[in-house]
Amino acid sequence: MSDENPAPVTPERPDAPFHTSGTDHITVWGSNEEDTLAFYRDLLGMPLVLRQPNLDDPSQTHLFFDTGDDRILTVFVSDERASARGQRVSTGAVHHLCFGVEPDEYEDIMAALEEAGKGYNVFDRGIFHSIYTQDNNGLVIELSADKYEIPDGRKGEVLATAQRLREEDGADFAQDRHMEAALEELGIPVNKHDLPDADAGVGV
Repeated sequence: MSDENPAPVTPERPDAPFHTSGTDHITVWGSNEEDTLAFYRDLLGMPLVLRQPNLDDPSQTHLFFDTGDDRILTVFVSDERASARGQRVSTGAVHHLCFGVEPDEYEDIMAALEEAGKGYNVFDRGIFHSIYTQDNNGLVIELSADKYEIPDGRKGEVLATAQRLREEDGADFAQDRHMEAALEELGIPVNKHDLPDADAGVGV
């Protein structure tokens, strides 16, 4: 796709041979079980709902965490692997994982990260508000809260409308005015959550 003929942005399903029904699970390579449990279960509060051997390599353990909405994060771990720092960057690598959090827990989350010795950054991303930290493997973890109340099942519609309004406005990225106008256009009440002021983090 060229800049002159970009792919259309729309909440409608594309003409494809089949369509996915949602995210079932995401699996990442982890270090050891102790450090993985300390981060995902004990800090982020995800229940460990299943533990079994990695069926492709039984020398490793496969941990299953409930991320909070019946979507599952799984991690391959081995007691022989140490936790790491720094992100691996290459084509096909995972840039970051993002998990939703409640807006009214934002201050508590930042306090918990500080108490756990985890560094973090906070950004206002226009369409949502994000805290970025790293897990025990150096993988970037984003904890995001919607800036506006969006009814279940309508987020794609809201974002696609905000995209159209952003393009009409000539803005580089979707901002509050585009989100608010999108909600109004779709007949959804504009209820903004009380979140801390933060930079957009553009270009960082």
